[in-house]
Amino acid sequence: MTSDTPQPTADNQAELLKRLGNRSIVFVGLMGAGKTVIGRRVAAALELPFIDSDHEIETVSRMTIPELFTRYGEPEFRALEQRVIQRVLEGGPQVLSTGGGAFMNAQTRAAIAELGISVWLKADLDTLMDRVGKKPTRPLLQNADPRGVMERLMAERYPVYETAHVTVLTREERKEVIADEVIAALGEYLNGQGQGARENAE
Repeated sequence: MTSDTPQPTADNQAELLKRLGNRSIVFVGLMGAGKTVIGRRVAAALELPFIDSDHEIETVSRMTIPELFTRYGEPEFRALEQRVIQRVLEGGPQVLSTGGGAFMNAQTRAAIAELGISVWLKADLDTLMDRVGKKPTRPLLQNADPRGVMERLMAERYPVYETAHVTVLTREERKEVIADEVIAALGEYLNGQGQGARENAE
C-alpha cells in the first residue's frame, strides 16, 4: 500500500467492526516501530478503546518497565507481561499495543491468535534506530552497541513477527497514512476471513 491508500469510509469501518466482533486489534513489533502512536490513531478512527500493555504493567506493578527489568530480570517481567496481556485481551474489542518482546512468548501468541487480530508494524533498522535514539532509557538498549543489539533483535524476532495476521510497513511517513494503511489491511484480512467462512458453509 502507498500514501494513496483511500481513507476508510463509514460503511467500511462498520463492516470491519462487525467482522472484528469481540476480538482486539493487537499491535506487535520492535521498539520504535510506532505501535503506540499508530495504535492510538487506529483506535480513534474506529472509535475503539486504546490500551498500552506497558502502561497496564506499570499500573499493576507500580513500577516502571526499566525498574521491573532491573529488579526482577527479563524472565519475570515477561511472565507478568503475559498475564497482563491475557487479562486485557479478555476485555475486547479494543486496540492493544504490546511491548517488543511480548509476541515472542508462545502463550501470549496463542492468546492473541484466539482473542485478537495481530498487526506487525515492520520497520527497517535505520528507522528504528532513529526513533529509539530519542528514548535512551529502553532497557534492552543499555549497551555499548545499541545498533548491534537492535540487529540481533531483528534477526531473532522478525521470523516470529512474520506469523502475525497482518503486516504493514512503517516508515518516515505521516502517522495518518500508516494508520489508514493498517485499517485497510485489517479490512482486507477480515473480509478474507468472512469469504472463507462463506465458502466453507456452501
